[in-house]
Amino acid sequence: MTTVDQFVQAVLASPSPYTGLDQIYVHNRILALVGDDNPVTAVDDQLTSLTDALVQTALTNGKIEDTPSDRDILADQLMDLVTPLPSALNQTFWNKYQTSPQAATDYFYHLSKANDYIKTRAIAKNVVFPATTDFGDLEITINLSKPEKDPKAIAAARNQPQDGYPLCQLCMENEGYLGRLGYPARSNHRIIRLTLGGETWGFQYSPYAYFNEHSIFLDQVHRPMVINRQTFSNLLEIVKQFPHYFVGSNADLPIVGGSMLSHEHYQGGRHVFPMMKAPIARQLDLGIAGVEAGIVKWPMSTIRLTSTDQVALLDAATKIHNVWMNYSDESVDVRAYTDNVRHHTTTPLARKVGDQYVLDLVLRDNQTSKQYPDGIFHPHQDVQHIKKENIGLIEVMGRAILPARLKTELQEVAKYLLGRHNQMVAMHQPWADAIKAKTDITADNVDAVIDREVGQVFARVLADAGVFKWDAAGEAAFNRFVAAVKAD
Repeated sequence: MTTVDQFVQAVLASPSPYTGLDQIYVHNRILALVGDDNPVTAVDDQLTSLTDALVQTALTNGKIEDTPSDRDILADQLMDLVTPLPSALNQTFWNKYQTSPQAATDYFYHLSKANDYIKTRAIAKNVVFPATTDFGDLEITINLSKPEKDPKAIAAARNQPQDGYPLCQLCMENEGYLGRLGYPARSNHRIIRLTLGGETWGFQYSPYAYFNEHSIFLDQVHRPMVINRQTFSNLLEIVKQFPHYFVGSNADLPIVGGSMLSHEHYQGGRHVFPMMKAPIARQLDLGIAGVEAGIVKWPMSTIRLTSTDQVALLDAATKIHNVWMNYSDESVDVRAYTDNVRHHTTTPLARKVGDQYVLDLVLRDNQTSKQYPDGIFHPHQDVQHIKKENIGLIEVMGRAILPARLKTELQEVAKYLLGRHNQMVAMHQPWADAIKAKTDITADNVDAVIDREVGQVFARVLADAGVFKWDAAGEAAFNRFVAAVKAD
């Protein structure tokens, strides 16, 4: 049996719209994509292996150029053949939802992995390890599956004219989009439709997942990120519909926001992050009946709200957010506005624990200064050799997304610490010397020491991003803000 024949059988056995009567048609569809000649044999009968072989066949036959873009576009066209139509997938999803929300997401998640929309092979390359800190065990990842983004480019993109098709990578128009040079292939992409606040939203999985069942909830309308009462309401509605998931929103300002500010969206999934495990340092009285509130023992300034009453929770969250938007405290460099430019917003995160809703609000400030041109509450220059990018939603919760460059750079740091010939990047020198001065380094412990020290740097990164520090001045300032909220 040829690779084409094997792939045809996989198509007919999949939840695609094709049946046995379509066998010849599907066979010819595949030949049209890869060519009739020079068939390449797959290494095994896995769907991804069959696809790899068919892509190589297309290359040999001159059907595509040997570029990552052409390879991805063809691979996703082939995977589209094993994927249900959007209408059929949505019907199956909501039918399974009647059994349980988890049954529905399990179905969609496994399908998104099976058709290689979730790039499991690329994700497996990521480096992941825990790091013990004063704020609990943080999660460190070195991202080898997806290129990092520059914060200044992110901010500039937010203000660029939006006139392409699709307007951005989060638009629903990506569903089934072929792709092009510089824009990802999406032939095998599918989106679940749902309703939030009376409007249509989409639910999909992230192709380059940073954690288990990494999901994206996106507005059908292409409009900029915003944090307000409706945002909090949408987040609570999502965890009501999918109580086994958490969901949160990136902030809506550059520097403290995520990588996509031009399209309203949230991220969620099935993972317990370090921040969720963090205890309450002290209880708060916000004067709102039915809502428990407290300051979380966490490097970033976080208020946790808990209630069974969604309306009361919305009232509390909106009150905190609105006060923070206009709150300044010069004694700790907190300023809501400079030259009529807004600097304050929040990063909200929602989840359900039993019958209670839990909403964490992280206070954010995106000011810059001569001393800190990248951001006063952003990783400072002395830790940017490890992390200089935006601190978005995932990292707020305690999971570091570190750049791919670190995999090789840290290997050179290890050689330096062991006194071996190395090509260590100069920006790591002060850090490496500090490690060497306080720790006895051996070949047996060098990797563990570096992992530990990277974790300590990430804890510092989060502390830099916290607006109220864990010192006497910071705690007093946090208390003054809470008093302002209660008095509002």
